[in-house]
Amino acid sequence: MKSTKSKQIFQLVAWLLILILLNFVGSYFFKRFDLTSEKRYTLNPSTIEMLKKLDDEVYVKVYLEGDFNSAFTRLRNETKEMLDEFRVYAKKGLNYEFINIYDQKNKADIESVQRELYNKGIDPTELRTKTGKGEQTQILFPGAVVYYKTREGIWQIFNKQDGIPAEQCVNNSVQNLEYGLSNTIRKIEEPVRPRVAFIRGHHELDTNQTKDLYFALSEYYDVEYIKINQRLKALKPYSAIIFAWPDTVVSEKDKFIIDQYIMNGGKVLWCLEPVYTNYDSLKLKGYTLGLNNNINLDDILFYYGVRVNPSLVQDMQCGYIPINRGFKGGAADLQMFPWIYKPMVMPQGNHPITKNLELIRFEFAGYMDTVKADGIKKTVLLSSSKNSRVQAVPARITLSTVNSQLNEKQFTNGNKPMAVLLEGSFRSNYQNRLTYQIAKDSSIGFKEKSKPTAMIVISDGDIIKNDFNYSTLSISPLGYDRYMKQQFANKTFLLNCMNYLIDGPQLMSVRTREVKLRLLDRKKIGLDNPLKWKLYNVLFPLFIIITSGAVLSSLRRKKFTSSK
Repeated sequence: MKSTKSKQIFQLVAWLLILILLNFVGSYFFKRFDLTSEKRYTLNPSTIEMLKKLDDEVYVKVYLEGDFNSAFTRLRNETKEMLDEFRVYAKKGLNYEFINIYDQKNKADIESVQRELYNKGIDPTELRTKTGKGEQTQILFPGAVVYYKTREGIWQIFNKQDGIPAEQCVNNSVQNLEYGLSNTIRKIEEPVRPRVAFIRGHHELDTNQTKDLYFALSEYYDVEYIKINQRLKALKPYSAIIFAWPDTVVSEKDKFIIDQYIMNGGKVLWCLEPVYTNYDSLKLKGYTLGLNNNINLDDILFYYGVRVNPSLVQDMQCGYIPINRGFKGGAADLQMFPWIYKPMVMPQGNHPITKNLELIRFEFAGYMDTVKADGIKKTVLLSSSKNSRVQAVPARITLSTVNSQLNEKQFTNGNKPMAVLLEGSFRSNYQNRLTYQIAKDSSIGFKEKSKPTAMIVISDGDIIKNDFNYSTLSISPLGYDRYMKQQFANKTFLLNCMNYLIDGPQLMSVRTREVKLRLLDRKKIGLDNPLKWKLYNVLFPLFIIITSGAVLSSLRRKKFTSSK
């Protein structure tokens, strides 16, 4: 008996020594094991690298605390776990606190905090929760303020998507947690920000018509408007350039400068309008003409891998425009009609630029074909719906089109590419076209093949245009349709395009993370006897524990009885 007791004491001491040794070794070596099927708690390598390079502490104030429903409770818990993951790798530390804005003492303090968060840029959302006493409504600001050194950034944690169930929006938001937080930290920690230029000088959209995207990009980059003016080094300082609906011929000298900018690794976002239309004529006369808008870029884009066709896309998945059907009481009788020249494009696939985006608004848009270009990877980002067709130009466009009954059988030429990503090492459009003296001139530094780079071509200029009221000097948000009174995802899409071009696929690939939330059956836990399931979850685990204890006690009693 004494030897058995000594043996047990020896085993206990041995296990304690092993645990102490493991803790000692663990203090020098770090390893985490993610056993989830989708690797939910494994950060992207680019995120880990960024966190390890931080030379100061990151502090996060999260405004996602309170008595929520199950969906927002999951979002809060997932946010906390993601912050804990970031804290593991942050070189100088990452601390956070969760704040409930309704903990303030009085209503005035709550409203003050709400105004402050709204002014900072956190979008509010209305949360409706069903309780035993009815429905409770609460205004939440599901976002966070991230502080680094003397700078701060906004992290929008919950992203509402119109027409998508709340639980799916929560799931999409969970998938974007790593991307949202890492992108916010990158934005405020970079000492030297990349420079982006809107190209001017070819009758592009004016500064007022691109102002909303200008402000949005300014959160990430230093943004300017420049004219090339045939200056060889005009584009050299910029990480990316934007063509916002050029409407006059681009000279060969400017094209050459753009070509060589790309050969040196420059990125380009092309927002082109392949068909010229006059919207004022359409409103005043009821018709306009669609004409080929040749601006001398076809050859260079064809060489890079796409052909922008001078045709119009007509789509049954479209927006609406108001038509005056007469006068009632001296006022115009405006009625809304579907307008097939205003395609509403729903992004498909899992590319990080378009994943989880809502509808994107186009108007008088063309389409593209991809063509052979050695070494270039072509990815179609946006396409018309399957119920679309193409109208060649010249074309007569009339408002009377709205009177025609749309027939699905006439819209069978669908899925036309409208935004294409090109990646790889591009060949110069001017190889074998220059004289020997120019090609070998060191001051020009001509290159026939580019460094690995990327560009995005969009066959619509309206996609980048925000409405501007010249009488009131007010700017409408990019993607807002004043007739339909609806906000579309144009700005988010274009921001994603620029983030992908400048920051590369490593950061944007974080957006492709798939997180599966194992949701409970709402019918069973909701109206279908919720008390039963609550009791089941409380009592059943207790029953298992008590039964297991009784069985083990019985087996132990038999063992010691037989030994006697």
